[in-house]
Amino acid sequence: MQELVDRAELIELLSRYANIADLKEFTSLPARVFTDPLTLDFESVAAIPPMTVPLDAYIEILRSSFDPFLATHHAITGHVITIKGDTAEIHAHVRAEHWLPADVAGDGPDRWLVAGFYDNVAVRTADGWRLTEVKLTATHQENPHLAAVATAGS
Repeated sequence: MQELVDRAELIELLSRYANIADLKEFTSLPARVFTDPLTLDFESVAAIPPMTVPLDAYIEILRSSFDPFLATHHAITGHVITIKGDTAEIHAHVRAEHWLPADVAGDGPDRWLVAGFYDNVAVRTADGWRLTEVKLTATHQENPHLAAVATAGS
């Protein structure tokens, strides 16, 4: 029975993860999602190597990355979860769409699409499951240059 409860909590954890960007809730939600520090690997969409950062630093990265977008939508599905004690590996598919405001996009496309999967690690804490490692592998992107346009426009 505990494994079913854990699986449900881990799927909800990834939903909260998506809500950070989609709701632009950078205040209290990140502490309900991540450990401090945490390891990030977004090398497939950004030219930065994997890194371990304090949670406060990552919150500022999230804020600056997502604030320029008018809206985002992250659909995380197809969860495959392996639980070993107080650690869980979560493989899930993602389709993430990011829309720029018209005044930033200009006459060009306004949507950056990322499709791929996450390979994340969560740990059980006294406050519940938290992501301690997040790895995004993009298998397809449309208009990836809009990530830089968003940053330049902010």
